[in-house]
Amino acid sequence: MSTATEHPTYNYKVVRQFAIMTVIWGIVGMTVGVLIAAQLVWPALNFDTPWLTYGRIRPLHTNAVIFAFGGSALFATSYYVVQRTCQTRLFSDGLAAFTFWGWQVVILAAAITLPLGLTSAKEYAELEWPIDILITIVWVAYAIVFLGTVKNRKTSHIYVGNWFYMAFIITVAVLHIVNSLEIPVTMWKSYSVYPGAVDAMVQWWYGHNAVGFFLTAGFLGMMYYFVPKQAERPIYSYRLSIVHFWALIATYMWAGGHHLHYSALPDWTQSVAMVMSLILLAPSWGGMINGMMTLSGAWHKLRTDPVLRFLVVSLSFYGMSTFEGPMMSIKTVNALSHNTDWTVGHVHAGALGWVAMISVGATYHMIPRLFGKAQMWSVSLINTHFWLATVGTVLYICAMWVNGILQGLMWRAVNEDGTLTYSFVEALEASHPGYFVRWLGGMFWVLGMVLMAYNTWQTVRKNSTAPAADVAPQVA
Repeated sequence: MSTATEHPTYNYKVVRQFAIMTVIWGIVGMTVGVLIAAQLVWPALNFDTPWLTYGRIRPLHTNAVIFAFGGSALFATSYYVVQRTCQTRLFSDGLAAFTFWGWQVVILAAAITLPLGLTSAKEYAELEWPIDILITIVWVAYAIVFLGTVKNRKTSHIYVGNWFYMAFIITVAVLHIVNSLEIPVTMWKSYSVYPGAVDAMVQWWYGHNAVGFFLTAGFLGMMYYFVPKQAERPIYSYRLSIVHFWALIATYMWAGGHHLHYSALPDWTQSVAMVMSLILLAPSWGGMINGMMTLSGAWHKLRTDPVLRFLVVSLSFYGMSTFEGPMMSIKTVNALSHNTDWTVGHVHAGALGWVAMISVGATYHMIPRLFGKAQMWSVSLINTHFWLATVGTVLYICAMWVNGILQGLMWRAVNEDGTLTYSFVEALEASHPGYFVRWLGGMFWVLGMVLMAYNTWQTVRKNSTAPAADVAPQVA
């Protein structure tokens, strides 16, 4: 890895902007998530208002946490990492600024249209065609900035983290364009060009690979820079990182059909998706092990460095969720888990435990360096945030695992005469305690993000003084 020191010509302005918005959109997206979690505990909380109903604000939550929070973290870290590892300024300051403001407009457009019920009804791709066009334009600008910076690099090789970022950028562009092919009928309504089962297959080719490239490959690029940097150790095996990259790229694309088990999708397609999902376990764990083993000789740092703790624990959740996913793709397991809260638990093991925790850790690493500070204002607050996030994630996913298995078993229980043993309402009543625990876990996360926002604000303030009790390890 490059050990280049701070360079006066790096463009840190756009990185600062995206880093701050990562914190802000994290609070917004998770607060909406807590609201819809609360609605499943106390249904009256939709206030009989159409734009506050679960069906309208649930996609608002997913778009806010994936594309606003996660997307801002990816923009910030990729622009930060590519400059430092290529030892050159961003390809175009103007295009970089356009990606920031363009992305914020996309997010605000989503925040307005989704509660109004303006949606294509495609998972993770609900935004209507005018916004889809804007996303495409912004993403092309992003690709030009990132790839142009890599082309202008002063180093002889391309660091592996940048390979993951490039794969994420290029693949998400292809996924978005293909899945969003639609025929507009009004300004805010369109219909997919694909028919029936083909539309479902294209959607889950997109949907699972949005997870695979937006929420995995991009954040692995983050992991390959920030874990070694914070641990002050070289990556455990550079050769393994290259194998990890190509294996992940070769296998992830085939797995989306496992979302359509027992559907109208051809049975052989379902089986191929299941097999490729199981194969996917190997490269996923290769990356997780590579990140974990980077701490060889540095495990003691976890006692005093909560930022490193965020980064390393995120890898634990990554390993767990990438084991769970392939297992859930097995048809016999899927027969129990599909359409239950188990799936929700699995998604959030990855979304909260992996994506959010590594984003938070990377942001804590960057903020002082971006604003010329020695360290974050309060290390104690980072430590508190870490425990809130960890406990909140465990509460959330355990509650959903229990609920999911409970629901799956109740739904398929039958009496001797072949009638259903339990009604749907009985299964819903049995799920109620789990929904409360899920809401509580979400509250922990939101509180942690509020502490992060306060800590960030204090850090970037001029002449701010840290609490006397705070002593942190210095990481270059």
